[in-house]
Amino acid sequence: MPHAELKYSADLDLDANAVLREIEAVIQRRDAGAGACKGRAYPTDRFNHTHCLLTVSMLTKPHRDEAWTAELLAELKAALGALLEQRCYLSIGIEFTGSSYITAEHLP
Repeated sequence: MPHAELKYSADLDLDANAVLREIEAVIQRRDAGAGACKGRAYPTDRFNHTHCLLTVSMLTKPHRDEAWTAELLAELKAALGALLEQRCYLSIGIEFTGSSYITAEHLP
């Protein structure tokens, strides 16, 4: 179950829900077993330069090696770039969590 956090300056004309859906679709195309991607978007009206930062956190898996990660990063950059209609600084990071992290659906 990946997590995506989108942090961006509020002057970007950005459909955050569409971006989060596209991020999930990109991850699913690269890794159909990844599960749902929980996404959150944080626009801010306090910033220095127009920017967009995407951080994706995923569990460590044997098939998620350096080559796989580089391909995912390139696909995320292309997908996000296609949805950004303004000039801005764009940063994307993929983080992997180790065995000290769990993710599950809570069913009370």
